[in-house]
Amino acid sequence: MKTRPLPRPERVESRGGQGPRRRRQGSGPNWRLVRRVALGFLALILVLEGVSYVRYMSQPSSVPFGPRTVEWVRANVSSWLVDQVEREYYSWNAPAKGGPTIKTLPAVGMGTVNLSQVAASQLPPSITPVIQPALPGEGVWRTTGLNVGGTPPVLVTTFRSDPNYPRMVAGVAWIDQRKARVILIPGRYEPPGSGPRGPMQVPFDLRSQLLATFNSGFRLEDSRGGFYANGHLWAPLVNGMATAVGYSNGLVNIIPWQGGATPPANVVFARQNLPMIVNEGKPNPNLNDSAQWGTTLGNAIRVWRSGLGIDKNGNLIFAAADQQTVGSLAQILIHAGAVRAMETDINYQWVSFISYATPNGGVPSKLLGGIDHGGTRYLSPDDRDFFAVIARAPVTQTHG
Repeated sequence: MKTRPLPRPERVESRGGQGPRRRRQGSGPNWRLVRRVALGFLALILVLEGVSYVRYMSQPSSVPFGPRTVEWVRANVSSWLVDQVEREYYSWNAPAKGGPTIKTLPAVGMGTVNLSQVAASQLPPSITPVIQPALPGEGVWRTTGLNVGGTPPVLVTTFRSDPNYPRMVAGVAWIDQRKARVILIPGRYEPPGSGPRGPMQVPFDLRSQLLATFNSGFRLEDSRGGFYANGHLWAPLVNGMATAVGYSNGLVNIIPWQGGATPPANVVFARQNLPMIVNEGKPNPNLNDSAQWGTTLGNAIRVWRSGLGIDKNGNLIFAAADQQTVGSLAQILIHAGAVRAMETDINYQWVSFISYATPNGGVPSKLLGGIDHGGTRYLSPDDRDFFAVIARAPVTQTHG
């Protein structure tokens, strides 16, 4: 009997619960490989960012560790994250209107002016207090510790600048251009680019005549203007921009620049920063709370701000205060006697005015206690450009 071959078993595809189906080649992504690639890419980014951070923090700098780290995170990781944290901080610490005023003003300067030795014509008028009753010493000029030709070339004072915020205190310095000259010194990184930076600190050969130092303006990329110093045009000057102009006769003026991209031969330095905030004794009508007048920490409106102006007699006025808008800064400068003025720098890391009570940068004194940097700033190389006030004649110490 013939044997019939057994039938071949039918091939059953695995479906549902009938067992695993073999994945055909190219039928979908290999998620395990994708995860490995993603994790490897993330690790590479972290390594590169770590190298970037170490390289950045290893560079010479005058800025403290904390602010430098924040600036690196802002530039390399997330400016949104930094802004959000700062915004929360400033919202918690925003000043409230009204409330009780302070009882005393912060100590400033080294003593009152000896009026028996200084003619009234050589001094600016006291700043009229805005809030009554006035506190002891409010708006009264005080010496900084050094005389030139028997009279103080730099005077300082404080006053409460806004009745709506009676705890706010503005610091003001007056610089007599007959007795002192102001020079602009480029910093280690500002202005950026190649050029003759010089010592990046107060030159040693000028320290015996050093009276004061104070901050300059924004970083060049944010200033919307030009920069000329040490015979080098770091960036072309822009007509209409507020400009601190130093001339070959040693005088400084604050003007809306109209001299074209390149300064004439009698200009020693020209430092621009935004439009004028005060002109002809009046605030710029275009002042507002937008970022046009500076990107503040956390996009806060009221922060540390500083400004530089000139009075009707041609002397310089520097003002600084915390919790200020650009409009309130303009009002402070006008009230202090400025007929023209520019905003200089903003935010607590950068605002700084330091006077010295003895030659060679001795006994430094900050204009206001809340100023972040120490009193020896600018006596070693600094990251930012700044101004130094130098006596025109030998200095003598005074005690008010």
